[in-house]
Amino acid sequence: MKIASWNVNSVRARIEHLKRFLDRQSPDVLLMQELKAEVFPTETFQALGYNSVAVTQKAYNGVAILARTPIEVTCTTLPGDDQDSHARFLETRIAGLRIVNIYAPNGNPPASDKFLYKLAWMDRFYVELHHWLADGIPTLIGGDYNVIPEDIDCHKPASWARDALFQPEPRSRYRDWLALGYTDAFRSLHPGETGQFTYWDYFRLAFEHNRGIRIDHFLVSPSLAPRVRFCEIDRTPRSEQKPSDHTPILLELD
Repeated sequence: MKIASWNVNSVRARIEHLKRFLDRQSPDVLLMQELKAEVFPTETFQALGYNSVAVTQKAYNGVAILARTPIEVTCTTLPGDDQDSHARFLETRIAGLRIVNIYAPNGNPPASDKFLYKLAWMDRFYVELHHWLADGIPTLIGGDYNVIPEDIDCHKPASWARDALFQPEPRSRYRDWLALGYTDAFRSLHPGETGQFTYWDYFRLAFEHNRGIRIDHFLVSPSLAPRVRFCEIDRTPRSEQKPSDHTPILLELD
C-alpha cells in the first residue's frame, strides 16, 4: 500500500501538478494539505479513479484525502477546542487502517497569539495520539507538521533560529509524540542522512541550492511500524513550473 502526503499550497493552482503526480506515482492514498479552497474538485479526482473527502475553508488551510478504496470519515475536527474553526484535521478509516491527515499551525511569529495557538493545538493532538494507542487500530498520521524536528532537518540551523517551526517548545512536543511510541517513518529509515527536505522557500534559489527544511512527516503507531517498507521524498513536483513550495513524501506498507 503506497501512501503519499503533499502540501499543495492551493489545490486549484496545482491541479495539473496533481494529475501528473498521480499518474507517475499512482499512490493508493494521497493526503493533501493547504487546499485554500472552499469547494473541493471531487469530480476531477473521481475521473482519475479516486474517492475523496475534504475539510475546506475559504482561502485558507484545508485538508483532503484521496483513496482508490472506500473512505470512512470518523472525525473532521481536532477535539479539545469547540471554538477552533480551522480546517486542519481529518481522521478516516481506509483498508483497515486509521489514516489521519493534519495541517498543523505555522505559529509565526514566536511569542504571538499564533504561536500560543500552535502549542495548544499540538497539546490537543498529543491527547488524540494517546487515545489512538489505546484502541489498538494501526494508525498512520501524515501531513504538514510545521515542525523541524532536529538540526539535521534543515540546511542551516542558524537561519531558522527565530522561526516558530524551530523553537524548542514545538520541537519538544514532537519528541513527546515519539516518546509515546510513534515512529517518524522517514527518519527511522534514513538515520543521520542530511540534505533531505520537503519544503523550500520560493526566494533566493532555495530549491536549486537545496536550502530547505523537513516539515512534512509520517508518524506510525507501534503496530504499524514493522510494516513500513520505504519512505522517500519525491523532489520532482518541486522542480516543475509554478510548483507548491512543498514536495510530496511517500510511504509504502507491507
